[in-house]
Amino acid sequence: MVRIRVLVIDDHRIFAESLAAALAAEPDVDVSAAGSGPAALRCLERAASEGRRFDVLLVDADLGAALPGSTRPAVPVRDADEDRVDGISLVTGVRSAQPGVRVVVLAEKDDPRRAALALQAGASGWVAKDCSLNRLLTVIRGVLRDETHLPPALLTGVLRELTAARRHRTESERLVESLTPREREVLRCMVAGLGRKAVAERLFLSPHTVRTHMQNVLGKLGVHSTLAAVALARRAGVGPVDLGPPPGGRIGAEETHSA
Repeated sequence: MVRIRVLVIDDHRIFAESLAAALAAEPDVDVSAAGSGPAALRCLERAASEGRRFDVLLVDADLGAALPGSTRPAVPVRDADEDRVDGISLVTGVRSAQPGVRVVVLAEKDDPRRAALALQAGASGWVAKDCSLNRLLTVIRGVLRDETHLPPALLTGVLRELTAARRHRTESERLVESLTPREREVLRCMVAGLGRKAVAERLFLSPHTVRTHMQNVLGKLGVHSTLAAVALARRAGVGPVDLGPPPGGRIGAEETHSA
């Protein structure tokens, strides 16, 4: 018998272990539990190193909540200093590193926006925590057949959110395309979290030149802050610059003394 390897991830460890115990009663399910995002990452790394990757992750929609009963903003966040990993970030990271793994999000309440974010991150399902065990098993087996599972009541809202996100992405892509190659490079540095001085050092430009480029970027994107520019860039699919040593030596040295 081919066994399905499942990892239950929930900040409420008792819930995670109880659900894991219930699933373990199924003859074709091999299940483990993790009581936090960082613990889940360790389980995933260990399983990968042993050549025993998980097939399905069941991830708490509120993973990484700062306080019991609270919910995190519906944006990807990973905060190493506070040892927190939120659910959307976990989905994104796992699907990027292990595309074969399927992810189902377990939620206490229906939320079209967060469900849409989960699907965009690579999740294959959004299921209520109070659903029956039979329903959950149906979803687990279904996502392994590349099915997508959503509660019927969420379908309209999720489709609306996905349509809006696609429209915003298209507009953001158009704005990014209006930037010069150098301005796009500066924008990627901004996405990576580099300040003006760090950008100047990386691109071998004067701080004054970098300031001018940043002002041009904000103006062309139609935003008033670096944070807004970064958010727009991410919607357009612009990733951060590689923070390794810049290739090819003194790139852009001819601009160092330009205005």
